[in-house]
Amino acid sequence: MNLHNLSNRFRRRRMEKFLELVPSDRPVRILDLGGTAAYWKALPALYGSPNVEIMIVNLGQEESRDANLLVRHGDACATGLPDMSFDLVHSNSVIEHVGGWSKIEAMAREVRRLAPSYFIQTPNFWFPVEPHYKLPFVQYLPMPIRRAVTRDDPERIRLLSVGEMRRLFPDAELWRERLFGFTKSMVAIRVKR
Repeated sequence: MNLHNLSNRFRRRRMEKFLELVPSDRPVRILDLGGTAAYWKALPALYGSPNVEIMIVNLGQEESRDANLLVRHGDACATGLPDMSFDLVHSNSVIEHVGGWSKIEAMAREVRRLAPSYFIQTPNFWFPVEPHYKLPFVQYLPMPIRRAVTRDDPERIRLLSVGEMRRLFPDAELWRERLFGFTKSMVAIRVKR
């Protein structure tokens, strides 16, 4: 099994699901928390569209503008942006990287505050393969052993369970991406038009 092709298939299906949320009959403002310009440039249905404005907020980015993309340096847990200033918030595999539980809750509050609709994806803690290291069961190990196995700081990634995602996004539908019967990742989706 080619893991790269499998990953691309999941990503493609996820983006098809996301595109269903984007209104095509009116201008739309999308906020991407933690994303990159390259991610959006790979989406020809949205990149460069005159009816779509995309703002990317990411700690690792410098301010730039390209076509309909505006990139800003900023914190997904405290953007400083006005309430309901976007139509849709998007985030792909970011919430598990923001820090401990209080930071995760802060990001979830920002998502719900900034737009009436959102699409927040994260890997599932209970999936047997940890997606960042591509190692089986490593997320279940005690911190010192995990640090030795991954040669990384295990506290920089905090995978979430389905129950935690439901607590963080109580007004969302939880869409599960499945592989061999296991929930590989989940997406909290709220749609309000």
